[in-house]
Amino acid sequence: MFAILHTLGMLVADRFKSRCRLEAENLLLRHQLTIALRRTPPRFRLLGSDRALLAWMTRLWPSLLDAVQVVQPETILRWHRAGFRAFWRWKSRNKAGRPRIDRGLRDLIKRMSSENPLWGASRIHGELLMLGFEVAQSTVSKYMMRPSRPRSQTWKTFLQNHAEAIAAVDMCVVPTLTFECLFAFLVLGHGRRQLLWFEVTRHPTAEWLARQITEAFPWTSAPTYLVRDNDRAYGHVFTSRVRAMGIRDRPISPGSPWQNGIAERLIGTLRRECLDNIAICGEAHLRRILSSYAGYYNQTRTHLALQKDAPQQRPVQQFGRITAIPVLAGLHHRYVRI
Repeated sequence: MFAILHTLGMLVADRFKSRCRLEAENLLLRHQLTIALRRTPPRFRLLGSDRALLAWMTRLWPSLLDAVQVVQPETILRWHRAGFRAFWRWKSRNKAGRPRIDRGLRDLIKRMSSENPLWGASRIHGELLMLGFEVAQSTVSKYMMRPSRPRSQTWKTFLQNHAEAIAAVDMCVVPTLTFECLFAFLVLGHGRRQLLWFEVTRHPTAEWLARQITEAFPWTSAPTYLVRDNDRAYGHVFTSRVRAMGIRDRPISPGSPWQNGIAERLIGTLRRECLDNIAICGEAHLRRILSSYAGYYNQTRTHLALQKDAPQQRPVQQFGRITAIPVLAGLHHRYVRI
């Protein structure tokens, strides 16, 4: 702004100078500018006022474009077009679209919606029309107070609330040294993530699986729900036995193993921490390995979902000398104080 005022003052002062004096001064200024531009200077940092002044002067006297030395003439023309767009953007501001309603009417809409949570936009719009307000229903919907409804519980919360009544079953395929395939049937309780039962076979049939369910839940220890996949081995005999025990059979959706994620996680843990590190010789060997790991899993291994506790609530020991007890020939260790 100071540069513009200074230039205007110099313009007024030049009106009282003689023509010879102006020509001599113009020649001197041009020569000084030529001397200053002989050595290529760094890039000029022009202020907004400098750009506005150059654009304004070249707009009034287009012939001055040939006298510009500090910037290219195309740059001044680009500044002028940008200023033209900014001017019309400023001139057309707040005139497009629907006009804003006053603050009092907005507060009244919010008050009505908060005092009457069962009213919709059409009901509030009707009340405003009866009160003499000319406003669109879409505007009323825009400024209404949205009712804050409590969030419904998630599927994870539901499973946590009913974990004690849910059990999951799944089968794990284990290859042996002789290239045979053994099947380990696992039963897991959701409540404490406890491995309730396991058994090994070469040929899992519906009758064999039904017998395993009976042995896993004797007397009145049967859960309310049983989650399983859609393996063909769970035939009619298995489903009939589960129904006779008062258990609600809940097979997962086809191609959705995440619905039985706890049992899938158990199988993954069993493979990573045990089966992938031991060569299985046969059915008896696998049963002995699973028995050892099941004791370690239920009594010693800490679980993230149980606040770093074991499924069978491992007691905290604070006194005594720490001793390591090997599990699975030193693959894992159990640490106790004695």
